[in-house]
Amino acid sequence: MTTKRDYYEVLGVPRDASAATIKSAYRKLAVKYHPDRNPDDVAAEEKFKEAAEAYAVLSEPDKRTRYDRFGHRMEGGFGGVDPTIFGDFSDILGDLFGFGFGRRRGGRRGTPGADLRYELGLKFEEAAFGKEVEIRVPRLETCEVCSGTGAKGGELRTCDTCGGHGQVRFSQGFFSVAQTCPNCRGEGQVVRDPCAECRGDGRVEKQRNLEVKIPPGVDNGIRLRLRGEGEHGRRGGPAGDLDVVIRVEAHERFERRGSDVYEIVELEYPQLVLGTTLEIETLHGRDKLEVPSGTKPGQEFRMRGQGISRLDSTGRGDHVVLAALRVPKARDLGAEQLELLKKLAELEGAEVHEHQGVIDRVKSLFH
Repeated sequence: MTTKRDYYEVLGVPRDASAATIKSAYRKLAVKYHPDRNPDDVAAEEKFKEAAEAYAVLSEPDKRTRYDRFGHRMEGGFGGVDPTIFGDFSDILGDLFGFGFGRRRGGRRGTPGADLRYELGLKFEEAAFGKEVEIRVPRLETCEVCSGTGAKGGELRTCDTCGGHGQVRFSQGFFSVAQTCPNCRGEGQVVRDPCAECRGDGRVEKQRNLEVKIPPGVDNGIRLRLRGEGEHGRRGGPAGDLDVVIRVEAHERFERRGSDVYEIVELEYPQLVLGTTLEIETLHGRDKLEVPSGTKPGQEFRMRGQGISRLDSTGRGDHVVLAALRVPKARDLGAEQLELLKKLAELEGAEVHEHQGVIDRVKSLFH
């Protein structure tokens, strides 16, 4: 035979604890061990029942007095959980979980509408500078013919299963539990004659044009949430939201990294050695960039404030130029260029392959 734990120990309160302290302790245990939060957890279910039994005794002054005097040794015990305390359980568990334990809630309760997702494609510049766009979204909206009731002429009848309360009761162990009525889905009313327009659903599908303001600086994958622009709820329930997900097209020259714009600019060897002045086309127009003598391939040059606006309104990023060395193939060079390169190689003591032109290669075939 299993020995029961002391009820005060179960709730974790001292023996002189007030009624409010006992109730508070039980609420915490109910949240922690409730079966709906611990599915298929036998140990949690047992602890939940143990806490409920302890609360059932210690929350009643007469039972608590008897328990303080005799403990679990009292003849006949306490007869399990007294059903008269279910009203108190209803207040506690109903507030915690919204189950409505032991409560009957009359009146219609609408069902919230679903959230929707819309993918919006933008060009690189549109994402950088922002714009206002009009999108067309298919969604379920409240039927105007029946005003969302789903019934012909808007006439509904009381649900026979729950008697209009929206809930039905059943027993589970020592609990009497109220659940949403399966017939009316908790609304307390059912459709007698379905509306011909919406076929009893209370909503119809429509195409809705919406204006969306795209802020400057949005990036690929950014979500813009439009509150209440999702599907309409059923029977007066709140509408869902619309998530506009941004998809940005790649740019032929630019690459975005955060709020900075990167661009690779190929330079000739003399430009890297001697330095040069470049005219760079940024998102905000053309601007000059000084490339100093001795620039190495891969070196970065930042053009401050010429990038993309930050979403937190703290200014703009930079336009970053990555210097690259343009290396032509020998066959693309003229004779004079080749001679100059050979002379440079000789001056620097660099060994190079002898390059033959087309005529020289043809001549070599006959010798």
